[in-house]
Amino acid sequence: MTEKRPFRLPSARLVAIAAVAGIVCGAGVVMFRLIGSEGQVQGEVAAQSGLCEGAANRIASLKPLLKGQVAAMSASERPRVIPLSFKGPDGAAMTQADLKGKTVLLNLWATWCVPCREEMPALNALEKEKGANNFEVVTINIDTGDDEKPKTFMSEYGIDSLKLYRDSSMGVFNALKKEGLAFGLPATLLIDDQGCLLGSMNGPAAWDSQDAKALVDFAKAK
Repeated sequence: MTEKRPFRLPSARLVAIAAVAGIVCGAGVVMFRLIGSEGQVQGEVAAQSGLCEGAANRIASLKPLLKGQVAAMSASERPRVIPLSFKGPDGAAMTQADLKGKTVLLNLWATWCVPCREEMPALNALEKEKGANNFEVVTINIDTGDDEKPKTFMSEYGIDSLKLYRDSSMGVFNALKKEGLAFGLPATLLIDDQGCLLGSMNGPAAWDSQDAKALVDFAKAK
């Protein structure tokens, strides 16, 4: 088994690679795959706006924790539910709504993305330590084709605590790109237990660091 140390400080080179990866993703896919039509999505977000009113206070309290290893995460200026569709670990279709009830660190990654590969062990460590009924690290793989590549990668790198969520159409990436939340890979969202966006980050981070753990502990606290 290949052993990799959890990612530490993101280098400028890796961040640049992540940006290039975003350009490649944008060029490769034309269609945005939000749930339903654009009008339906806007209606759903509007209907759930009241649901996210309480998130604004949580975000204000969260800001002081966006430092050190997670300083690149930006607090959401507009807390809202962003409808996303992908496949669960069992291959069945699911949406972000299926995760309601738990705080989620949602991360988009691909096997061809160098910084993604570097930070996966740290994400795995975070899930191993903090994963529970009220929190999950949800890593959505966007490799095209079948599940063989991501499954092989996870096996070789000892990623044993993360479940394999998939979206081979890259619709999730393009939905977040349209929202201005993803310009490359990896892209990460912090979502509360009501499905409301608390913060977002582009690029890798040391998710097994004390800074990341403190952020997760606060986000999932009632």
